[in-house]
Amino acid sequence: MPDILRPLGTLAGLAGLSLCLIAGGIRLAGSHWLMGFEIVTLLQIGIGGMVLGCFSLLVHLTHPARRR
Repeated sequence: MPDILRPLGTLAGLAGLSLCLIAGGIRLAGSHWLMGFEIVTLLQIGIGGMVLGCFSLLVHLTHPARRR
């Protein structure tokens, strides 16, 4: 399981960051809606992705190394 957490954390963090950047750019352009979703909702989904990425990487880093 800890072997999956590093790529999962990286992908979730990058996806969350890109969604936050997209939502912020659209909001700065003056639009409140995108494809039926409010921009604040997309921003919160992006924040959730970054939090998932942080927790996944934290668990990966704090997990004791396997001994072979």
